[in-house]
Amino acid sequence: MRFILLISFLPVFFSEATFSVPGSGTEEGAPQPAEASVFFGDPFIMLYEGTYYAYGTSAADGIAVFISDDLLNWKAVPGNRLALHKDDSWGDRWFWAPEVYYIKGKFYMYYTANEHICVAVGDSPLGPFRQKVQEPMLKGEKSIDNSLFIDDDGKPYLFFDRFNDGLNIWVAELENDLMTIRTTTMKKCINVSQEWEKVWPRVNEGPFVLKHGDTYYMTYSANSYESPFYGIGFATAAHPMGPWTKYEGNPVFQKPGDLVGVGHSAMFTDKEGNLRIVFHSHHSETKIHPRIMHIGRVTFAEKEGQTVMQIDKDYVTPVRR
Repeated sequence: MRFILLISFLPVFFSEATFSVPGSGTEEGAPQPAEASVFFGDPFIMLYEGTYYAYGTSAADGIAVFISDDLLNWKAVPGNRLALHKDDSWGDRWFWAPEVYYIKGKFYMYYTANEHICVAVGDSPLGPFRQKVQEPMLKGEKSIDNSLFIDDDGKPYLFFDRFNDGLNIWVAELENDLMTIRTTTMKKCINVSQEWEKVWPRVNEGPFVLKHGDTYYMTYSANSYESPFYGIGFATAAHPMGPWTKYEGNPVFQKPGDLVGVGHSAMFTDKEGNLRIVFHSHHSETKIHPRIMHIGRVTFAEKEGQTVMQIDKDYVTPVRR
């Protein structure tokens, strides 16, 4: 299950860390101008106590957070303070693909640093998130895009990408501390196998898992994030550990409207109970960065004897105010 956040709002404490500005303002990591799109790659949205929190790949020195009441209008926290700063984390660069969950009185941020998967903990969705022990979850090998899933029985799993013959998606059981991977349980879920995934290079990445009925659904992205043919597919399983089977009708979301390079998605339930999906696109058809956050809607439909996940081609592009 994904967590329904029903407790009272916690006091907010801010780190003094702010956005780094490594350039002219055109790349991710540069200041986001007022009345602009939200410049997040690999976005994630959490609903907590009536407020939406968005996290994404954007800042050179850590992980940024934006807040919204309506999913359309977003604002940064005062001073553009980071939710996680590199001083509080293992790694000093390449802070990617954050996800945040409220669990048992704490907020857990799963993210990538220096192409290694990490987890940090905070008392507020705004941070500061810190690693008590500054080390990656998997030592000695590169891995990215870690995503938490907790099943109905409370058992936690971690999905992530490993670098072997391209990028492949793996799963492992977690200890109850939600930080320690049971490495003996690590198992490959999916790898590049469908024709649409073979544009360039060999990439299956950005997993996100939810349960619908008795079936587990994993969304993932294929092809390089730099490719205009970056897109989203899904796979299903009867158990989080698999085996996972890709939907034959993939991709279910690729180049909608005038967007290109769409992918690295995550799902959440909005205030009205609708299942939503957040994803990024290239900045334009001719320019990759800074990538832009968009929000769509997910439904399920019966097709040829199976329940198929559908991503509406209509989407909204939030703005920063």
